[in-house]
Parts: sequence; C-alpha cells; structure tokens
Amino acid sequence: MRRAAIGFFLTCACGTSSSTPPAPGVDAGAALDAEAPAPITVTVLDRAHIGSDGNAPDFHLAQGPVKMPAGTFASAMLVVDLESPCFPFSKWKDTPPPAGQNWPAECDAFDRNFELALVDPQAPKETAGLELVRAITPFGGPLHLEEDVTDAVLKMPAARDLAVTIPSYSDGEGKVSGSHGGWYVTAKLVLTPGTPKLALSTASLFYGDVKASDPVPLTFEVPAGAKRTVLEYRVTGHGGATDPSSACIGPAEEFCKRTHHVLVDGASAGDFTPWRADCKALCTVTKNTDGAGPSSYCAENPCGATSSVRAPRANWCPGSKTDPIVITQALAPGAHTASFAIDNLFAGGQWRVSMTVKSYAE
Repeated sequence: MRRAAIGFFLTCACGTSSSTPPAPGVDAGAALDAEAPAPITVTVLDRAHIGSDGNAPDFHLAQGPVKMPAGTFASAMLVVDLESPCFPFSKWKDTPPPAGQNWPAECDAFDRNFELALVDPQAPKETAGLELVRAITPFGGPLHLEEDVTDAVLKMPAARDLAVTIPSYSDGEGKVSGSHGGWYVTAKLVLTPGTPKLALSTASLFYGDVKASDPVPLTFEVPAGAKRTVLEYRVTGHGGATDPSSACIGPAEEFCKRTHHVLVDGASAGDFTPWRADCKALCTVTKNTDGAGPSSYCAENPCGATSSVRAPRANWCPGSKTDPIVITQALAPGAHTASFAIDNLFAGGQWRVSMTVKSYAE
C-alpha cells in the first residue's frame, strides 16, 4: 500500500505547483499511509457450526452469503479460523467425555477434508462451485488460513454464497472420536480499496471426486484480449482401498503416489506426482499441562497419533493447506479443451479434484 500511495503522491506533486510539503518533523511516508483507505472486513460466517448429525441442517456444511460493500477494491483476502471443541484440553474439565467414552461428545478428533468454495445459492445443492481453498483439518485442533481470492470474489457474476464443507462423522461409542463431533468456522473477507488488476475471466471447470483412471474431458472459453491463461489443479488422494503395489506406503489411497496428466487442446501441459513428504513438521511434541487429555501431543495436531500425523501422504498433511498445481498457457481467444487423468487409480480409492481456469490480459 505504501508503494501505491507514493506513486499517487508523486504524480500530483509534479502536476501542480500548489502541493504542500509535509510539515517539518512529519514523516512523509507515515502521512501517505494515513491517507490510504483502510481495508474493509466483511464477516461471512461467525463461529458457524459444522456437525456430524445427518438429520441436522449443519450436517457437513456451513454456508453464508458474500455481501460485498459498495466501492472498488484492489484485492480480497479470505481469512478463516477453524475451532475444535477438542482443544485446548482444558475444555475437558467443563465438558468431559461421557461415561464410558474417551472423547468429549462434540469433539471430532480426526483429520477431515476442509474445503471452501463459492456457490450459487439458487442452484441445486449438488451443483459444483468454484473452490477457493483446500485444506485438511488438524486432528482435533484449530487452524488459521489466509488465501488471496481477488480474482474469484471481485469477479463474481451474481450473488454467491461461501460454502464450507467438512465431512465430519461421529463415533457413537465415543472410543476413537466424539459421539457428536463437529467444528466451528469463522470466515471473513478483508477487502483493500483501490483499482484492481483482475483476471478477464474466472471459471470452475471441475470440482468433485474421481474414482477411475479414465481421462476427464473439459471445455472452456478464453476471452478476447487474453494473453495468459492459468489452470489451477487442486488434488488430494483419499479412500480406504488397499493397493499392494509399490506405489503405496500404507493401506489407503492417501498413501499412494499416482502420476497425474493434464492436457490442454490435446497436448500435454504437464505430468505431476502430487505428494507431501513434509508432514513431520506438523507434529511438535508438547507436554500437556492442562490436567485433562493425553500426557503429550502434537501441538499442530493435538488429537493425532504422532506416527499418523508425520506420515507422508497424497498431496496433503493434517492441519495444512494444499496449494494448487499451477499451469500457465498462452492460448488464443476462443474455445479450448482440457483434460486430466490419474494413473493406476486402485478400485475403492479416490482423488478429490478441482480445476479452475483464469485468463489475464497481461
């Protein structure tokens, strides 16, 4: 913001002889910062509950309208805070596990998919939205996320909701997780006033589960004036199938290395093996002094077993965001095709996939 403000100040100073210099002893940079419009915060969800009761309206989902204020904005940042009833463990003193159970009833102690997307509130629920952020919840812990969503939010074609999905499931016996586990999510947009440099277009090409290795064909349009087109390919591997091949280090698709192929107009745009080997950084072993819960825990994943938290996985780690694979192409305006395929996907396994296309004038 300092740089933009200085540019404006210099233009004005050179264009008129009536400019007034800062008073002696006044820092010019501080004066410019004071003149810059303050960011505007829009709260979309405030501690909205996402639960595991299939009969409740908050089953797996919290959703709220994105109400944009009047004005022109240079950027939009999505700020998300996830809260777990499991942690800190001091909560257990007031809400202890029910008799015969190991976890407080509202505690979801597992790592779950954590996805945020823009959706059309008038469309059927099964209609795919435009994914903004993909993460995996910590094992029963809090998480803070920040994501630049300028192109998606400031180019919304009509009214949109922010949909937050966590497929939380309960353990009725309360042995490995709470009997009514859930989460609380707060989501805000921080809007910075100014002139935006937006994508000419932003569109979701695919958002869903892939359970076979067959190519998934897609079509899209590049608008007039576009010089650069970007595909964002978000993928994470899941599912409980056991593949005995050497591509897997454990008994589920999340522990399998698979080669992904992305094609644009029939030509290869890249081959990728999405894999995270840095999960061990998300387990800082900490002594528990809260007087409830385990004697020690991973600070970033308080309810997870150390070995499970630290294991490498199919492009995700518990308590971490999964960034997209970004593919940049110089495509002429008009109709184009894209496709992706996943090698050797084992029966019973699946990959969660989204692909977004953005076109830019520069």
